[in-house]
Amino acid sequence: MNITTERLTKVHSGGRRALDQVDLHIEGGTVGLLGANGAGKTTLLRILTGVLRPTSGRVVIGGQDLATTAGLTAVKRALGYLPQELSLYPDLTAREFLDYIAVLKGMHDKRERRRQVETRLAEVGLEEVGRERLAGFSGGMRRRVGIAQALLGDPSLLIVDEPTAGLDPHERMRFRALLAGLGGGRTVLLSTHILDDVAQTCPEVAVLTAGRLVFHDTTAALVSHAAGCTYVLPADAPAPPPDAEVVSAVTTSAGPEYRVVADAAPTGARPVPPTLEDGYAALLKATGRSVNPSASSESSSASSSEVAST
Repeated sequence: MNITTERLTKVHSGGRRALDQVDLHIEGGTVGLLGANGAGKTTLLRILTGVLRPTSGRVVIGGQDLATTAGLTAVKRALGYLPQELSLYPDLTAREFLDYIAVLKGMHDKRERRRQVETRLAEVGLEEVGRERLAGFSGGMRRRVGIAQALLGDPSLLIVDEPTAGLDPHERMRFRALLAGLGGGRTVLLSTHILDDVAQTCPEVAVLTAGRLVFHDTTAALVSHAAGCTYVLPADAPAPPPDAEVVSAVTTSAGPEYRVVADAAPTGARPVPPTLEDGYAALLKATGRSVNPSASSESSSASSSEVAST
C-alpha cells in the first residue's frame, strides 16, 4: 500500500511546528522512521492513522485521500496500529482483550473473530498464555499483545511506534524477529529512535529532524553517509576534536575509547567501516544537528478504543 504526503504541516498550539512541509512517498515494504524525541515521528504517524488532522498539506494512502470521509474510512479498514503506549485492561485475559478489540474493529461474526484471535496469538507466540490475565504479562509480552491487536483483520498497512522502547535485551531481540516477518505482502512503517531496530528489520529508512524530512532512501545509503569519515580514537589518543561527532564511547582499562564521525582523521585515530549509527550521525552533522539533540517528547499515548478507531 503506497503512502504519499505532500507539503504536510502540523502546527500545535503556541505555534510550534511538529511537521514542516513533509514530502514523503513510500511504495511498500518495511520502512524505518528515524528521529530524536520531538522530531515529529509520532505526529506523522498519528496523522497517517487519522488520529490527528494536519494543519495543511495532503495525505494519500492506497489511492485514498485522508481529507475525505470516504478515504479516511477506507484507510482505517486497511490499517493496523500499535502506538508507543497502548492502554491494556489488566483484568482481561489476552484472548478477551483481543476479542474486545476485534469487536471494536467491526468483526461481528463470532466464529471469524475467534479464528482471528487464535491466529494472532499464535503469530506472536502467546497461544500458551492466552487465558492468563494481562496484569501478569511482562513488558515484552504486552508489546506482543499490541502487535496481535494491530494485526487483527489482516491489515495491508501496519504502523508501529517505538515497539521496543523499554524492553530488556532478550525481549528486544525476540520482538525484532517478529517485526522482520511482518513485511511480506504489506507496508510496515516502523518509528523508532533505536538504530539497531532499523538496521535489523528495515531495508528503507526516512529521517525526520525538527519536523522536516532530511533523508529518505535505502538503509545502506544512510550508512554510506559516513563512508571515509568514521574513526576510532583509542584510549591513548588525544580527546575528540570539537568538530567531531562522538557516536559512542567505551570504557576500557586504559581509559575511554571514542567512535567518532569527522571530516578529517583526528590525531591518533584509525579508520573503521561505518555502521548505520555512524551514517545517522554523519547525516545529522551535515544538517547542523547533534546525534542527541535536547527536545521535548511528543505525546504518544493511546487508548484501546482510539487504536480500534484507526
